[in-house]
Amino acid sequence: MEWFGRSSKGFDFEMFSGSHFVMLAIFLIIAVLIFLNREKLRSNKWRKAEIGVAISLIVIEITYHMWMIVNHNWKLKSSIPLELCNISLILCVLLLLTRKKLIFEILFFTAILGASQAIFTPALNYGFPHFRFFHFFYAHIMVVWVTLYFTWVKGYYPTFLSVLKLIVFLNILLPGVLLVNKLTNGNYWFLRHKPEGPSLLDALGPYPWYIFSLEGVLVGLSLIAWLIFRKWEKTHPHVNHSM
Repeated sequence: MEWFGRSSKGFDFEMFSGSHFVMLAIFLIIAVLIFLNREKLRSNKWRKAEIGVAISLIVIEITYHMWMIVNHNWKLKSSIPLELCNISLILCVLLLLTRKKLIFEILFFTAILGASQAIFTPALNYGFPHFRFFHFFYAHIMVVWVTLYFTWVKGYYPTFLSVLKLIVFLNILLPGVLLVNKLTNGNYWFLRHKPEGPSLLDALGPYPWYIFSLEGVLVGLSLIAWLIFRKWEKTHPHVNHSM
């Protein structure tokens, strides 16, 4: 069961390799199909599929934590599901189960700005066909697909207030993440220091000022995303089933 083991030897991930391009192609093709078939997907018969996807995300995430435990990779300082991609997955599951517009408003930005970026530039050590490879892409891709599904099919669109709700949500979580970092000696959200290797954070100033710069960048990108989808909403009629 080397594909489920701890070692990445023989499973090294290479960005923009053949397997990466395959995942990118699947991601883009299904996204286009969701858009093209948005009218057909509005039927309530797809409710069971929504629940099924939510269950699949729960199962694969539990399996991922089991993999870390079995291979002695699970650590308090790095394995608690507190990173934004982890939070996006949790929000995605809650959205699928409840269809609540408030959940969508926060997930929209973390998915479009975070999960989609992770798909194109993965921070991943394990390549095809290792379990971690499939977990990483399934979780991130599904989060974006679900967001696009609720946007194009269900008619959930972000508003200017959605940007404010995102900022409030993140700043409510911030003290808790800081506390966890202190108790575990972790670096969740890179709140204690920048990544050890080169990163975009290097352009945002020294510690701790890059944290405030990063929040400013997030607000700016969220506003751009809102403006793009706001324009789309005005020019394309849709059925809104928001709750």
